Amino acid sequence: MTAPLPVSTIRLSDVVSALSAALDLTEGQPMGHAVRSCILGMRIAQELQLSADQSADLYYALLLKDAGCSTNAARMYQILGSDEIRAKREVKYEDWTKPSLSGLQYLMRNVLPGKSAARRFMKAVEVGLQQNKNNAEVIGARCERGAEIARKIGFNEGVAQGIHQLDEHWNGAGYPEHRKGEEISLLSRIMNVSQTLEVFASGRGPADGIQVVADRGGTWFDPEIVRVVRTLENDESLWKRFSSPESREYVIQMEPGMAVSASPERIDSICEAFAQVIDAKSHYTYRHSMGVASAAVRIAEAMQLAPNTITMVRRAALLHDIGKLSVSNAILEKPGKLTSEEWQVMRMHPVYTRLILRMITGFEQLSFIAAAHHERLDGKGYPESLDGDNLPLTARILCVADVYQALSEERPYREGLPNKVVFGMMDEDVPSRLDAKCLDALKQHKEEESQPRAALSATAGS
Repeated sequence: MTAPLPVSTIRLSDVVSALSAALDLTEGQPMGHAVRSCILGMRIAQELQLSADQSADLYYALLLKDAGCSTNAARMYQILGSDEIRAKREVKYEDWTKPSLSGLQYLMRNVLPGKSAARRFMKAVEVGLQQNKNNAEVIGARCERGAEIARKIGFNEGVAQGIHQLDEHWNGAGYPEHRKGEEISLLSRIMNVSQTLEVFASGRGPADGIQVVADRGGTWFDPEIVRVVRTLENDESLWKRFSSPESREYVIQMEPGMAVSASPERIDSICEAFAQVIDAKSHYTYRHSMGVASAAVRIAEAMQLAPNTITMVRRAALLHDIGKLSVSNAILEKPGKLTSEEWQVMRMHPVYTRLILRMITGFEQLSFIAAAHHERLDGKGYPESLDGDNLPLTARILCVADVYQALSEERPYREGLPNKVVFGMMDEDVPSRLDAKCLDALKQHKEEESQPRAALSATAGS
């Protein structure tokens, strides 16, 4: 058990465990997957008598194991031509290292929905024949990016390498480097077992989960770790924590060593890192969150808000689309009009944003602002149909910044628009949707920003 921190301090474990829920969503898992994997992994570490430093590295690596998962979303959508989140969820139940009828059925369910059976079969065969190449690409991208995110947040190489080697297999048939046996980081070996055990234990019960791990011993998994897992089936306290609605609180309290506080600078780094995770989901949004944050800060400064309020606005802007990790690229990158069912999925992303962010101590107000970015002053926005009386200035700022950045960026159905066109369109949304003063502040900033460039161009031409 870790020593308590002052009430005003945010624990690093609080922030990371909450944000891990967003990574669960983009992997097709229910929120809490990483937290439950952490409970299992740390119990295995206890049996293996890992050192204090190894245990600390394992703890954070388990919570951040899927930090690179958004990086391969667009590519998986391109390969399958379907909902990559569903495909990710279902593949967790497959032993994709060997041909099987179940594997073919998985592909038939997850390629080219709506097309003819013959066309889907041909696509499934094509994907199957290119499996090694595709796995190397999508898993490699995920592993590399996950390690980079861990480093950006400030974790050491033990954590980064644990994440990088997560999908290596004991027999050398894993990715990205086909490491074998003890060439694989011990942390990665524990993490791979833990995530698989969590998926099957949550979906089919602990006994089934342990049996799957045992069946894959010596191929996917380190036999010694499998031996340990087999001793845990009757550990009632473990499975009680695992299935508890309070599992995240258990994980926060089991942080190894002294409780680590998250400094303001580290919270900023985490917000920036997760903004990159969010934006990596589609090449159409690769700079969206940072762009919204930049615009929001400029508006907030022009409105002369207090420095701590500006900091909150920036963090809310960086994380406002974290719920969008729950939306498949089949929807995000659809060039045509969304169906009513697809639109309902899209409308849920601010709900997930608020659910995730308000888990963090001290983020209650921030979570409201971040989740309000699609609300309108006339009450016709979503998800809560809030009107101007219920939208504080901070939320109005974020609404304006988000609309500006979205219109300025390329989308599947159009090119990015120049400022003159963007502001013309935004003017039409005042006062029904957007706050006039916030929009004027952004216009003024963009005008001032363009003046040095115009002067530089004139100097260069003289």
